[in-house]
Formats: sequence, structure tokens, C-alpha cells
Amino acid sequence: MTGGKGGGRISPDDFRHVALAETVSTNSECLAKAREGDPGNLWITAGRQTGGRGRRGRAWVSEPGNLYASLLLIDPAPIARLHSLPLAVAVAAHRAIRTVMPPAAPPVEIKWPNDILVDGKKVCGILLEGEELADGRRALVIGIGVNVGVAPEGALYPATSLRREGASASPEELFAHLFLAVAEMLALWDHGTGVARVIELWRSAARGIGETITVNLPDRSLSGRFAGIDHDGRLLLDTGAGTQQAIAAGDVFFG
Repeated sequence: MTGGKGGGRISPDDFRHVALAETVSTNSECLAKAREGDPGNLWITAGRQTGGRGRRGRAWVSEPGNLYASLLLIDPAPIARLHSLPLAVAVAAHRAIRTVMPPAAPPVEIKWPNDILVDGKKVCGILLEGEELADGRRALVIGIGVNVGVAPEGALYPATSLRREGASASPEELFAHLFLAVAEMLALWDHGTGVARVIELWRSAARGIGETITVNLPDRSLSGRFAGIDHDGRLLLDTGAGTQQAIAAGDVFFG
């Protein structure tokens, strides 16, 4: 994430946007641009993806009617501060989605670390991918998929769409809100120095703090009370043994 035009705080004017009708993956498009020398702060959206992907290499259903967007950042922060970026992006996506929901809509919440739920069902997934470039720069791509008009069937976690929950916004309208919200949150995050405020906002929108959850890890499942997140954004799980276990990555299920 390069600085603003005058080298100061980043603003919406510092971002560019390329809209594609179809692509294999908006994340892949951004990484290709980075390898070609793109300076970053580039959004790429697509009406349809033919090879979208989610966390742990899962396929992401990418039919027309939803929002598929990726943002390319170059050297957004020192590596030690990047852990909090997914939280900042989740807060931005939460704000954008909440903006297009009707007043009487079900609650919009963040499911750790950065899925967005409406009425307890997933409407948005976020995938971050990074790559060291040949010229020494580091590319980071933030991929955001939102079920605007269509929700996948048989998903790992119950899913819904914004349309089903009462929103009438188009993918383009939602992206306009997301574009602004992400710029605002990146300015607040401030290359990782604003993590305390970001975590505060994340906690205020989080689903299930204090509740019993199960966290599926690659090799096992853990159950306990969701005690919140630490200053690095890791999930804190109280398993009843008198200590809290910090978890950096996993799939959370409530109840």
C-alpha cells in the first residue's frame, strides 16, 4: 500500500478499478499485474469467475449475480504487522454490507477471522494471498466474494445471499460502498500501526464472543468458550483448563 498522492494518509482517490466481465480469478489477475510491475492500490472485479478459490484451496462458487473483487497492495506493511490486515478488511466488508441492508434486516456480524454473516449465515468470504516479487517488492492480494444475488448450495457453512435477506443492491452498488469502506479502514489501519482501533471495531461486530464454539484445525477439532481475540488477531479459546489457547487459523462453528 503506497502512500497518498502527497505521501500522506491513503484516500479513495489513491485507488484504481478495472472491471472484467469474466476471469479465472480476480486474485490471480491481481498477482499477474503485480508481476508486471503494477504499483498497487488496484481493484479488479469480475462478473463471473471460472476458477475462484477460497481458504485452504477450496473452490469458490462464482456464478453471475454476485460480487467478486480483489485488491492488490504492494508492501502494505512490515511483515510483523500484516497479521491484523484481515481484521481491518473484515470490518470494511461488514460496514459495506450493513450499509445496503434494509433497516429491519437480520444482524450483520463478523465470524472469525473474516467471514461476514447475515442472520448467522455466510454471505461473504475473504482470502488474502501474498507473493515476493522478482524486484524485491511484496504483493498482497485481498480477495472478497459476496453472495449478492446467489448463495451456493451444500456449502461447508450455511450460506445466504443479500437478496434473500432483503437487500436490493446490485453487485456494482455494493462494490461502490466496499471501495470507500476499504479505503477508510486502510487509512485507519495505517500500515499496521492502528491495530488497536481496528481490533476494537472488529470485536464490536463479532459473532459469538462468550459463546461455546468448535474450531476445526487441519489435524483436530477443539471446543470451548470463544473468549475474543488477542492483539495479534488470534482467536482465544477457553477450553476450561484454566488457560486460553491462541489459534491463528481454523474454521469456527457455533453451538
